[in-house]
Amino acid sequence: MMIKNWGRAAVVGVSALLLVACGSTADSGSSGSSGGTGGVKTDFGVTDSTITLGVMGDRTGVFKNLGEALIGGNELWVADVNAAGGICGRQLALEIVDHGYKADTAKTLYPQLEPKILGIVQLLGSPVLAALKQNLIDDNVSAAPASWSSEILNNPNIMMIGTTYDVEIIDGLSYLQQQGLIKQGDKIGHIYIDGEYGGNGLRGSKFYAEKHGMTVVESKITSTDNDLANIVTGLKGEGVTAIVLTTTPGQTASAMANNAALGLNVPVLGNNPTFDPALLSSPAAGALDKLYVAASSAPFSSKTPKAVEVATEYKAKYPNSPKNAGAQAGYVEGLVWQAVLEKACQNGDLSRAGVQTALKSLTSVGTDDLVAPLDYSSPGAPPTRGVYIAKVDQNAEGGLTEVAPLFTAPDASEYKAPHQQP
Repeated sequence: MMIKNWGRAAVVGVSALLLVACGSTADSGSSGSSGGTGGVKTDFGVTDSTITLGVMGDRTGVFKNLGEALIGGNELWVADVNAAGGICGRQLALEIVDHGYKADTAKTLYPQLEPKILGIVQLLGSPVLAALKQNLIDDNVSAAPASWSSEILNNPNIMMIGTTYDVEIIDGLSYLQQQGLIKQGDKIGHIYIDGEYGGNGLRGSKFYAEKHGMTVVESKITSTDNDLANIVTGLKGEGVTAIVLTTTPGQTASAMANNAALGLNVPVLGNNPTFDPALLSSPAAGALDKLYVAASSAPFSSKTPKAVEVATEYKAKYPNSPKNAGAQAGYVEGLVWQAVLEKACQNGDLSRAGVQTALKSLTSVGTDDLVAPLDYSSPGAPPTRGVYIAKVDQNAEGGLTEVAPLFTAPDASEYKAPHQQP
């Protein structure tokens, strides 16, 4: 297989010669078959010429701008892989469905998608993932979630791309303290959506607060709450010195607008889903200057060479699509799947079980610093604990400027995730 210099995921110990060898044979790979010819075992989503992966994204719901960019990143990865000759002698294809961030819609779409695919390269949304958890286990479908809750790491079929919400918050608060924006013993507010996403972020802020003698003032909301004036008023009354958000972008806009309007003006930390560049055109635009974002993947405007490459490719192919870090994150989802498929090919097993075996054997998946190196060999543990820190910048493409390169705070290294094994 000819490999172009476009930064495919590198996995320690994968032999290029073995990849060529396993890619030189083909199999029938029909859905539900027990094996393939030529020494490469297959079952679902693999034919003698094609490997088909699914995407369950959001193009019409509350995270539609992030969802479009994620899908764009997935598609760019597929185009790059196919241009370089494919994987295991096969071209890649995507089956894309839009669940609109609705779990009931996803439950309807999944049975239609599942028989056609080897696995899922992107599954967006904590409620969707929760609704499909047992389906993934029953069907042995590996999925890369565009949802970063550490609570889902007890699912052996999850292929987490980057670190988790709780760790993002721990790293982000560490950055704020390093910059002198918060200090030992402070009181911090945390506005969070009731559910796995918000609750997992809260777990991170409470861990950090306990380590540093801080107090967390909790404010639980629903995903449909849009006016946070009363919440921010209450936090001001509590005397908080910072606010943490695990919210939708629209809720972020309300929190930031009220942070300014009420004269609170404290630093605000969000994790990766809380910011959307569309907020820069909203009435809250002038109040966003206090917002920091902690995320596994590089911001859209990052000067990291691979991030620049993906952003350039994305803008050329999707000039009218949302410009946000979803583009790089979607590409990374693909790079990790590429590493898994190449390892499975080397093992001679492109079945769903073979994908699982390959994933669990990977200890150092590199992505040219789009995210930190990923280790999938420790059950229940986040595959990395590194994040980028970005700050809202009206003049930056994607609305965020990187203010701290990839780093892992000592507290994040010490933190034990809910399902992490000793």
